[in-house]
Amino acid sequence: MYTKIMIPVDLGHADQTEKALAVAADLAKTYNANASIVGVTLTGPTEVAPTPEAYAEKLSAFAAEQSEKLGVTFAAHTETSHDVTIDLDDKLAEAADKLQADLIVMASHVPGLAEYVFSSNAGYLASHASMSVFVVR
Repeated sequence: MYTKIMIPVDLGHADQTEKALAVAADLAKTYNANASIVGVTLTGPTEVAPTPEAYAEKLSAFAAEQSEKLGVTFAAHTETSHDVTIDLDDKLAEAADKLQADLIVMASHVPGLAEYVFSSNAGYLASHASMSVFVVR
């Protein structure tokens, strides 16, 4: 049913993605699908890494750690943005297209006041992506 699964991850909050990664791993095993962990970083220094290259290395290490932990091979894919606060949704959609993903599995949080004014990243992708989006809370 699914052949390529994309899992967006914010390395600054990687601990909040455990459940989504476990779901993605189960789906990848069930459907013998490729799974890619995607991270978006700035062109300049961030709290996570000083350069996009360093961020890519950290994302690859995270993917390797999750691969061993969950028993499925996760590839790492990094997208770079000049302003993640503005570009994140578009960069995730671009990554899904580049990877030819037919499923996005992503973590969400319990909605708060901000979500009544601004849509969440998961909500945006679920509404605008051309592929299925599985939001894990």
